[in-house]
Amino acid sequence: MDKLTLTRMQFYGYHGVYAEENKLGQRYYVDVEMRLPLDKPGRTDNIDDSINYADAYAVIKEVVEKRTFKLIEALAEQVASSLLETYTSIDEVTVRVIKPHPPFDIHFEGVTVEITRRRVIS
Repeated sequence: MDKLTLTRMQFYGYHGVYAEENKLGQRYYVDVEMRLPLDKPGRTDNIDDSINYADAYAVIKEVVEKRTFKLIEALAEQVASSLLETYTSIDEVTVRVIKPHPPFDIHFEGVTVEITRRRVIS
């Protein structure tokens, strides 16, 4: 399956278990890999045959910056669900959410959650 990837998108969100995280917020990084057939847009050179990644970015930004979740697992799940609902051409999506500065005294480069969801065929 072909893949369209949006890498290291940066957003400011208010997610976390602790009240101060929901009040102060912080930067989050999101990677998204969308698996879908890209042969037609490759032949036609027509954006209508593909996914406009500026529009996909707007869908992701809406979830990350306008909603609040306690867990980045829930954030990743909602990003995946929103993309699968918005774009019926996506067969599978992988979402990676990186929280670079969790609010505890451990020195590392952050915590990452990665999920993969497939379109359910009924």
